[in-house]
Amino acid sequence: MQFHLLATMAAGLESLTTKELQDLGYKTRTENGKVYFDGDESAIATANIWLRTADRIKIVVGQFQALSFDDLFEGVKALPWDQYLPMDAAFPVAGRAVRSKLHSEPDAQAITKKAIVEKLAGVYHRRGRLPETGDLYPLEVSILNDVATLTIDTTGDSLFKRGYRIAKGDAPLKENFAAALVMLTNWHPDMPFYDPTTGSGTIPIEAALIGHNIAPGLQRHFTFEHFFFMQPQILADAKDAAMDQADFDRELDILGADLDQNMIETARVNAKQAGLLHSIQFKQLAVKDFRTDKPRGVIVSNPPYGKRLNDLAAARRLYKEMGDVYRPLTGWSKYILTADLEFEKSFGQRATKRRKLYNGAMRTDYFQYWATTR
Repeated sequence: MQFHLLATMAAGLESLTTKELQDLGYKTRTENGKVYFDGDESAIATANIWLRTADRIKIVVGQFQALSFDDLFEGVKALPWDQYLPMDAAFPVAGRAVRSKLHSEPDAQAITKKAIVEKLAGVYHRRGRLPETGDLYPLEVSILNDVATLTIDTTGDSLFKRGYRIAKGDAPLKENFAAALVMLTNWHPDMPFYDPTTGSGTIPIEAALIGHNIAPGLQRHFTFEHFFFMQPQILADAKDAAMDQADFDRELDILGADLDQNMIETARVNAKQAGLLHSIQFKQLAVKDFRTDKPRGVIVSNPPYGKRLNDLAAARRLYKEMGDVYRPLTGWSKYILTADLEFEKSFGQRATKRRKLYNGAMRTDYFQYWATTR
């Protein structure tokens, strides 16, 4: 069966997800926060297992213009729901409406639900309500600029939930966002990698997954596993193929440091859960005490923002320490994420490039200082 599929991601990460899908062999079409692609059942499994920067993978059942609730009802009812939902499917409907005449999300949800029930009742020759006692098929009606899009979520818990993070610190970074921070650098697995403010270890763990070419979804489950048209062997085969592509023997030089020894222990617990403790060195170390004789490498840091810890002055003192320690390392590239848009003043150097990213709802900039010597 062929599906029109949709990967969703945080604003600013579209290009990364697009490249990931293209590297997997799919043709893509990109919009804000969305990348469309086509594929069969194995594509659903492969995308969910492999995408590092996406939030979820959805099946697009249909799209049409909806200027009235009658348009919405008839458009939804016309879609081939019996190809996707068995008679006993449990199908809660979520709704979103943006810049559209149909701005009432509860009404859009209720009308969508009613139209699907009427369509399935006719197909399955049922009278009255459908049982909805079977497996879960999460649906969404999204109306943007008067165009309704009907989707089925195949992922379940967001893809950032890899399954390895069993211990957390304050303001933890989502795993897919941490992966994006690594992928936006010039790091290669043969280079040293250093996270000076590692917290619960998410950035080094994501770097290690990338370095070993380990698919991030290998340890987790997905909603699509229970869809009636997905044979269990499809997911098993996709995971076997991903395991075959992993390079577990590659040696990596990854260091995660933090001033707080408790966070170092937390990071080790998570790295062990990910099966990567042997690939990452975690060390209690202050930013100002970092020394290296390695001529090149990559530093990635998600330091306290000030806003997040309600102490901007302390955060800016840390940024100054970073500048004092890192500026002389001309063979190293440095990438620092912060919501403090005045970061360069504290660091003492203008960035080579700044990239606007959203850490959840918070506007941040990714300040990039590229190496000038090799």
